[in-house]
Order: sequence, then C-alpha cells, then structure tokens
Amino acid sequence: MSSSNGKKKRVRVGIGGWTYEPWRNNFYPAGLPHSQELHYASRHTTAIEVNGTYYSSFKPPTFKKWHDETPEDFMFSLKASRFATNRKQLSAAGDSVKRFVESGITELGDKLGPIVWQFMPTKAFDPEDFEAFLALLPKQEGSRALRHVMDVRHPSFMTPDYLALARKYKAATVFTDADKFPSFADLTADFVYARLMMSDAAQETGYASQALDAWADAGKTWAAGGLPEALPYVEKGKATKSARDVFIYFINGAKEKAPAAAGALIQRLA
Repeated sequence: MSSSNGKKKRVRVGIGGWTYEPWRNNFYPAGLPHSQELHYASRHTTAIEVNGTYYSSFKPPTFKKWHDETPEDFMFSLKASRFATNRKQLSAAGDSVKRFVESGITELGDKLGPIVWQFMPTKAFDPEDFEAFLALLPKQEGSRALRHVMDVRHPSFMTPDYLALARKYKAATVFTDADKFPSFADLTADFVYARLMMSDAAQETGYASQALDAWADAGKTWAAGGLPEALPYVEKGKATKSARDVFIYFINGAKEKAPAAAGALIQRLA
C-alpha cells in the first residue's frame, strides 16, 4: 500500500538523530567513521527525527546531503526552530516560522516528513494565541506539501477545545509515551506521530518484548484507520477506517537502547 506521498511504508519507526556517543561501538560497528553514521542509521531504521534543527539553522546543501546519503524509501521528521515556539506570544512567530520553512528543508524532497513544533512544558493553552500560531503554518513550500505536528507539553492542552483547533488546521498532535508530559492519543490529522520515551536501560531492546508487541499492534491499528483501545484519550471519537501514515520514534528514556528498540519494532511490523 502506498502512502499519500508515494512512499510504500505506512508505519515508520525511527530514532532521534544519528550522532550519539553511546551508540558508537554499540549500535554502530567499531571503527565506523562518524561521517558514515547517517548512512548506517538510515539503513537500520525507516525514519529519523532531527533534533538539531530545533537548536540551529542549516543550509540547503546540508538537507540535500542528508537526502543523498539515505535510502530512497526513507524519511526525516524535522523539529522546527525553537525561536518559533519558545515565546510568550505565539501569534508573533511569523518571521521565525517563515525563516525555518524557507531554510532549504524541501531539499529533502520526498524524504521530508512531518515538521514537529515543540512547545515548552510551561506553555499553557491559550486558544486565541494558539489558533493564531496554527494559522501561520504554511500548507506547502513551493510545490512540496507540508505536514505539521504539535508537541504540546502542558496539561491544559488536554481539552476538546484544543483538539478542535488542531483538527480545524489539520495539524497532528504528538502522542507521548511518558510520565512527565501529557499523554493522550486523540488524532487531530490524517497521520499519527508517536514519541516513545519510556525505554529502560535494563531491557536489551529498551522496551520489554510484551510492550513492543503492543506497540506493533498499535502501529498496525493506526495504519488501518483504527484507534488503539489501550491508549489514553481526551475524547476518543470514532475510527475513520481510512489508511494512515504512522511515525513512531524511540526518543529519550534510555536513549542508548533506542536503535535496538526501533529494530525490534520494525521486525514485528514486517
């Protein structure tokens, strides 16, 4: 089954970034040059969430290089610049949003996945200001359609009013598997974005086998248009039964275990 952008995989599983010292001589083979780590990581996952774009600006040739180093059927999710989201008035973020979107991200071509707009845990839901922010997000850059994801981290977002706004602007909401952030699986767009942050250093694959089985089932359910029964919701709503793209990332927790967790989940989804 092909996804809406022509990619074959409905469920993509990945990690956060590819430069991490504990992965060397562990996930990465001993002696692998640092310059080859993206090449290697992209052949053992099906997507990567880039955290560096949250902190720094990158030039178009860098995005093109990432495109050229990775397999044809691979995708990057990009964290948008913190200058757009870490501010008192989100409605004033227009210049920062524009600067990020026009920074050359479309050099990734078909490998450009969702853009993640991550908010501070202290950022509470202000309906008027948040709608003004959503209205700033472009639907496309040039001829490339853009998909946006809200990573909201304050409990005040767990309300039907927020869900209605996100759905109005067709922005997805991150489902976060974590104790320290709000965790709700309500869908607000035609794709799913999950960040799994509870990996355990004592587990060889980060998550226990039973938990990975459950996440594989959730991924398949989401991809088929369903809603996993075991997850928390603000207002569950109805399953659409329309096929969806799904992005699942192992982030944080025992990060050294993220590649093993991703590999184990990919095997279960095969």
